[in-house]
Amino acid sequence: MRFILIVCALVVFVPREPFAAEQIERGRAIAKANCSRCHAIGARGKSPNPASPPFRSLTKKYPLDNLEEALAEGIVVGHGGLDMPRFEFSPAQIEALLAYTASIQRK
Repeated sequence: MRFILIVCALVVFVPREPFAAEQIERGRAIAKANCSRCHAIGARGKSPNPASPPFRSLTKKYPLDNLEEALAEGIVVGHGGLDMPRFEFSPAQIEALLAYTASIQRK
């Protein structure tokens, strides 16, 4: 019983913000390494390939929940003559990438 109370106290009182910030930063690093060749991955700037939408506006075209499945299965899209490489992300990488993408969306 004492163990259960300690676990509950940790769940309630341990701040979640640092984890979220770390996850967002991991997502930014994933985007930079895999997507920045074609997409603008930041809150500002133009995409290197004009046919590739900036990450900050993705939710205008796609609900982020839909991107989760597409990232897991491998997105196959062409961007103005450039085929998007097929990526295989782990569930943790997908979660981080979507957390980062959500953090920069323009409303």
